[in-house]
Amino acid sequence: MTRQTTTHHSASAITRTAIMAGVAILAASCASTPPVDASAALNQANAAMGGAALQSIQFDATGTGGIFGQAYQPGMAWPKLNVTQFSRVMDYDGGALRQDIAQNRAEPTGGGALPLMGTGEQRSTGLLKGNSAWNMAGPAPQGAPLAVSGRVHDLWTSPHGAIKAAMKSNNGAWKVTEDGKQYTAVSFGQPGHFTATAYINASNQVERVDSVQPSPVMGDTATSTWYSDYRSVDGVWFPMRIRQNMGGYEVFDLVVSAVKPNVPVSIEIPALVSAFTERVVADKVADGVWYLGGGSHNSVAIEMADHMILVESPLYDGRASAVLAEVKKLSPKPIRFVVNSHHHFDHAGGLRTAVAEGAEIVVSAMARPYFERMMANPNTVAPDALAKSGKRATVSGVDGSRTFTDGKQKVEVYFIEGSVHAYGFNMVYLPNEKLLIEADAYTPGAPNSPTPTQINGNNLNLVQNMDRLKLKVERILPLHGRVVPVAELYTAVGRK
Repeated sequence: MTRQTTTHHSASAITRTAIMAGVAILAASCASTPPVDASAALNQANAAMGGAALQSIQFDATGTGGIFGQAYQPGMAWPKLNVTQFSRVMDYDGGALRQDIAQNRAEPTGGGALPLMGTGEQRSTGLLKGNSAWNMAGPAPQGAPLAVSGRVHDLWTSPHGAIKAAMKSNNGAWKVTEDGKQYTAVSFGQPGHFTATAYINASNQVERVDSVQPSPVMGDTATSTWYSDYRSVDGVWFPMRIRQNMGGYEVFDLVVSAVKPNVPVSIEIPALVSAFTERVVADKVADGVWYLGGGSHNSVAIEMADHMILVESPLYDGRASAVLAEVKKLSPKPIRFVVNSHHHFDHAGGLRTAVAEGAEIVVSAMARPYFERMMANPNTVAPDALAKSGKRATVSGVDGSRTFTDGKQKVEVYFIEGSVHAYGFNMVYLPNEKLLIEADAYTPGAPNSPTPTQINGNNLNLVQNMDRLKLKVERILPLHGRVVPVAELYTAVGRK
């Protein structure tokens, strides 16, 4: 049986190995075993698992996991977390899903929106209906197009979801033996979202699903989900343990505490989500410098003598393309460089888009080999701008500091040293304008919000780095939030 990866191979190598292994198994199985009647095998499994009359299901769990795409250093395992509450409702008839999670950090380093270790937990609610995804921020829904494929994957690679999806459209079945056990393997998928193979054991239970999902950073990304310790609840068999890894590292290890078949589900797409579009608002903060907001992640455009520099191309093609289009409106000069603040996937998700536009991407020197591998990965499940362009990436590095200048404008890139958030963490300083551009080290609160009662360690670390480099900062252009005078940061760390 395939085991969770614990070696130190690169994530891209793991992805390629998993994809090639799946192809080899399929080819070998088709060549050496008699054909399997996929429909008969699926109907038998569906009946045995109690799925014939199953319209929806909810399960509750606790456990551990990792924050996908938020490794402290590129190529490391995802930062560990404790999952104190996990509830997922899956509506197979309606093609909908709701997930509520409470989680906190189990190790001090790494990214993600969770509070720093020991300072609290994050609670989040994510939903899916058809091809629309959204998150709840208080009572308000926020469109989350980047989450669509992941949630479609979670719905239709669940034990009963895999059977139901494969019954509607499968790409064949075959017998395979692993560790002395025989399985019926069934290939299926959801176009544009994932391809998968479900392994059904001798008890007609889905024991594992191997899949490939698209990632804006990694391209085709291998995922494995293991289901074990099945128990019957009202005639429906469901696993009491669920493990999953993505890109070679664990994202969940859950122990299920409650299962509720055929729960009432009412998930409808909010009007705000239906109307969602990526919006970029350009705010001129100095001559030749524009703050590009309008979304959850910001960017900054800087005009040089004969080209443009863009700081940050975040999230995915949709956001990045809108940002790049706005820069082209601001100036006819080509975008020559795109400077990345750090390797976390929300901040690096538009780098492939920038490469497709012909830009050179600038990352930390430590992260350069990682991004060169990621940019070379295919994205065949949902071809992105880079895959469609056929271009090869040009990646350069920042080793502690780097300066771009045209003789007049000066753009200085520095490491934020000693941060627990990321290793190889870049900030950008414009000495002429006394502007500092940074991500995640400091995110301003809403205007007139009270001063935090506890100093945030990331905020303090940023101030220490500004002092170390003797930067004369007047305003901060954060890549989350709003432009603020530096006094707001000093107030947040107790410096008046």
